[in-house]
Amino acid sequence: HGKIRLLEAVRDHGSISAAGRSMGMSYRRAWLLTDELNHLFEEPVIDAKHGGPGGGGATLTLFGHHVVQRYRLIEAKAHAAVAADLAALAGALTIQSPDC
Repeated sequence: HGKIRLLEAVRDHGSISAAGRSMGMSYRRAWLLTDELNHLFEEPVIDAKHGGPGGGGATLTLFGHHVVQRYRLIEAKAHAAVAADLAALAGALTIQSPDC
């Protein structure tokens, strides 16, 4: 889940560094995670440009966009599949939590 959030942050911020900062992680940690993701799949999910006078940057590849979309679809389907069970459990609580 955190890696998908990182991909979304790269998409939104246009750089690995800014994405990491937005999630409270170091550039090194963000870079290691994105590098891991690029090697996890058959195709890269992030296209990173090295910094320099014009600066660097990173974008999701088309495949990266598909990975994020597919993950969020699976997540929504899983949540919908268990919504009734979660509601039943929440109804059985003696103390109501704001998250329920």
